[in-house]
Amino acid sequence: MARITIIETGEVPQKYRERHGSFPDMFARMIRAEEPAATIEVVSIPHGDALPDPSQLEAVLITGAAAGVYDGLDWIAALEDFVRTAYANKTPMVGVCFGHQLIAQALGGTVRKSEKGWGIGRHVYQVLPENGVIDGEAVAIAASHQDQVIEPPNDALTILSSDFAPHAGLLYANGATLTVQPHPEFDLGFAQVCCDLRDGKAPEDVVAKARASLAEPMDNAKLGGAITRFLAKR
Repeated sequence: MARITIIETGEVPQKYRERHGSFPDMFARMIRAEEPAATIEVVSIPHGDALPDPSQLEAVLITGAAAGVYDGLDWIAALEDFVRTAYANKTPMVGVCFGHQLIAQALGGTVRKSEKGWGIGRHVYQVLPENGVIDGEAVAIAASHQDQVIEPPNDALTILSSDFAPHAGLLYANGATLTVQPHPEFDLGFAQVCCDLRDGKAPEDVVAKARASLAEPMDNAKLGGAITRFLAKR
């Protein structure tokens, strides 16, 4: 039975939390859809929890956050050290959005705010053939980000890409690290919330197009299942 430790790096705004839950709640739903008996533990950085020893963990998932990985917050360097130790130990590790960017930065990649602006709504990513983790030619998943991995680490193979986000999914050479920019844990309701949160911050046409895109089918179960199997070594 899989034991997965979720590192919570950011919080859902309070007004949406009662309906949608926390980010770990969303990931727990995603994981249990594929692995109903999984044991899930949460380490919350916003609540002041100390980072555990990665060598004592079976699998790690690092969530999204409103912060930027380059913001210089006091906990980011400690989390980068955690990532490098987990990577060296080959502890199964997945990062999503902020987690994707943080792992890339910790392992030598470059992350910054993209000149392309906000990526919100449903985005379609091309899948690298025969990557061994994600099947099919493309996946459609909700996104919510300005920052991007601009240059992946040398150890990373790009397995998801789009014109907007050329390095949206990375599979690392240690065979135990997988990261993705979009959010397979977001249901349709929270993907809509992410569009609402950009009102007045992103251009009106970008927000309108993002809202309209959410009427199209999503591949959350496909990507969420692949991530869960990766963490559970299935």
